[in-house]
Amino acid sequence: MDWQGMALTVSVWVLPVLIAVTLHEAAHGWAAWRLGDDTAYRMGRVTFNPLRHIDLFGTVLLPALLLFGSGGRMMFGFAKPVPVNFGALRRPRRDMVLVAAAGPGSNLIIAVVSALLMHALPMLSGDVYQWVGYNLVNSVRINLLLCVFNMLPMPPLDGGRVAVGILPPALARPLARLERAGFLIILTAIFILPWVGDKLGVDLNVFWWLVGVPTEYLMKIVFTLTGHF
Repeated sequence: MDWQGMALTVSVWVLPVLIAVTLHEAAHGWAAWRLGDDTAYRMGRVTFNPLRHIDLFGTVLLPALLLFGSGGRMMFGFAKPVPVNFGALRRPRRDMVLVAAAGPGSNLIIAVVSALLMHALPMLSGDVYQWVGYNLVNSVRINLLLCVFNMLPMPPLDGGRVAVGILPPALARPLARLERAGFLIILTAIFILPWVGDKLGVDLNVFWWLVGVPTEYLMKIVFTLTGHF
């Protein structure tokens, strides 16, 4: 195994992932705090310190599994969810949507900023140019991936909470009841279905269809709007 190459690969994925998931969760906490719930603020979760947001599985084990499983082509993860007392929000139904959307919104902003910073790369040279360039490109990809993934309308993802907040009660209630099984459904779609499909010779990579493809389109849009195409 090329350990030097793997170390380089890890080094240009870890920083974008940490920044993406840290700011994502901090954005949830900040939005909730500004809308009336100070739970996350009192727990020290409205912070840019990644140690306050790291989840052993989502921030460490899952990215490592994906990185090594894909041969260094992909890393993805999530942080420890920020606690939100929706009952403390000034307008719970509306504010729940705003708090949920704040996380993916922060990832979209980071992706655009990262793309804009790529215009400064000619100021660098050599290995530094290459390393920073890889970090910025991966930052765009990771943040858009997180944005699209989290906006899937499946509780407990942010998109599920947004959907529960805007759908009529008759549709919102059964969707909200899926929250307990939500992560099991998501992990099955990411890991089990592709494995089963590979054994059967059928493409069952639902994650790529629902998240990977939209992310690729969003990347083209972001790079076009920021003057790279």
